[in-house]
Amino acid sequence: MVVDLHPHTGEESQIRILYHNLLSAWNKRSAADMAHLFSEDANMIGFDGSHLMGQEEIGKHLATIFFHHPTGSFVNIVRNVRFIAPEVAVLNAVAGMIPPGKTDILPELTAIQTLVSVKDDDHWRISIFQNTPAAFHGRPEEIDKLALELRREMRESFRSEKSAQGF
Repeated sequence: MVVDLHPHTGEESQIRILYHNLLSAWNKRSAADMAHLFSEDANMIGFDGSHLMGQEEIGKHLATIFFHHPTGSFVNIVRNVRFIAPEVAVLNAVAGMIPPGKTDILPELTAIQTLVSVKDDDHWRISIFQNTPAAFHGRPEEIDKLALELRREMRESFRSEKSAQGF
């Protein structure tokens, strides 16, 4: 369930859409769709610390994950998007994971996500994506706070989806 409820304009919207497409591809378990969003020389650092280099390696790694493991669905909140150059943007977000067959996120699977995107030939591509566990060592209240925030976003997104469908 990846929904952006806040309208944005121009280039920032394109970065948010790129991130939305990344998480949507994960939620659909589509390694090909995910890999296609990365630049040829991209880097991805996974939740478990895996460091992958290049679009092809990223795609193969994701295909292996989807083949061998049941994966949950992401719920996210974009914290900010900032441009560090006209054709380079950084998106910071938090995300929670809803395990397969469940309806709630697991706080221990929350993450801080950073996406660096580069514009190439009028198309934004992911150059770096890092998915870091939100462990908050020694601060369990921070984990609870983040989980509560993600749950609120999840409920709001669900309400918005139902409202848009006429329910």
